[in-house]
Amino acid sequence: MGVVLLAAAIQAASPKYVFLFIGDGMSTPQRMVAEEFALATGHGPLTLNHFKMHATTRTASATSLITDSAAAATALACGVKTSNGAAGVDSKGERVESILEVAHRSGRKVGVVTSVTINHATPAGFVAHRKHRGLLYQIGLDIVNSPYEYIAGGGFDGKQNDVKDPEYKGDLLELAEKAGFVVATNTAAFRAFKPGQRCFYRGADGELQYAIDADGSQPTLAELTAKGIELLDGDAGFFLFVEGGKLDHAGHANDTATNLRETLELDDATRVAKAFMEKHPDETLIVTTGDHETGGMTMGFMSTGYALHTRRLARQKCSWEEFGRKLKSAKKAAKAEGREFTFKDAKPLLEKWFGFDFGKVGRKQGDEKAGGKFAAGEKSAHEDEIWLNEHDIKKLEGAFKRNMLPLAAVQVMSAKAGVGWTSGSHTALPVLSTSEGVGAEAFTGLLDNTDIAKRLKALYE
Repeated sequence: MGVVLLAAAIQAASPKYVFLFIGDGMSTPQRMVAEEFALATGHGPLTLNHFKMHATTRTASATSLITDSAAAATALACGVKTSNGAAGVDSKGERVESILEVAHRSGRKVGVVTSVTINHATPAGFVAHRKHRGLLYQIGLDIVNSPYEYIAGGGFDGKQNDVKDPEYKGDLLELAEKAGFVVATNTAAFRAFKPGQRCFYRGADGELQYAIDADGSQPTLAELTAKGIELLDGDAGFFLFVEGGKLDHAGHANDTATNLRETLELDDATRVAKAFMEKHPDETLIVTTGDHETGGMTMGFMSTGYALHTRRLARQKCSWEEFGRKLKSAKKAAKAEGREFTFKDAKPLLEKWFGFDFGKVGRKQGDEKAGGKFAAGEKSAHEDEIWLNEHDIKKLEGAFKRNMLPLAAVQVMSAKAGVGWTSGSHTALPVLSTSEGVGAEAFTGLLDNTDIAKRLKALYE
């Protein structure tokens, strides 16, 4: 699209309702592994992958080809490059205006939703203006003093009442109430929010639960999104920002099964927005993107050849963090009984929560002659089986001795599924942005992450 045509498309578009979904650490591999898993397990294709407009999006910060979340969020929110670690300010430390501020100034109501702590790097880049993401209490001050109508997520990362902060003004939740928010700290109170109220939901002391660990005690990202629509909808329209933040944390741990379920949870939230758009087709825009890629995920692993066994990932029933807690509990119980907790004791936990087969060890993955507890079914069922070899056993046992078993378990699981990882940190891989609705034509081609903010802002000018 030429410059003139693009400018015309942006100027012609004036959506009443805008949704911006960000998967923290989500690039094309994360989207596609989740898509293949969803198709293989009967979930169906991902909504966020099938919006009509697609763009490849660069993510570099002002100081590095590999960005951190704060700088990436600032680029997506404000349209400027900044230094890694900076939130809502440029590389000189000067305040820059975010799309949320522009939308609110235009008369739209604004909502901010995340699955991690509300003062984490990505929300900070959209709502706060601080020189460093580590200024958690001060970021919290910016959030509770913001003019927006709906804030929902986890807690304040241990800084809710940081009396040592040089800008200390009181407990952040109490300050939110003084600022006019109706504050909820449990699910029942959250569900009782009503239109006309300014609402602040702090759903946990820290982050919300991983989707794979969810026990129903907290609202899902889809429910948080639906509540945002309920609270913000009206004649003025709204801008709703939603972050799937724990996707990034699973990427840092190279936990494929947990990562893809976070992607699926974000997709469930986009389905809520898509359903809303179908009722308001001439007034709605949905944009989805990632702030960067995390972990260097690849769809292929040297030991599985050309195969990708995503259905095996369904055997994993908890995140690596939750497995660590289960392991700690089992060790504590053994100590109370006056006995040592050994790797032999850990094997039933690995079988239960990861579906590993310690019955017999084959020379290679899928060795039918090896037998094993999951090999009793029909031959066609072998695709889902996770048969361990001697190298796997040594890896798991060695990790157990070093108190690193949860991370080793997810590494073995990833390898058996055919998913590779190259890093425990962020990478410079471009991300995929998809969009649909009024003005979506502006979000196509090869974009810089700052273009997302610039073109969203242009919708209100």
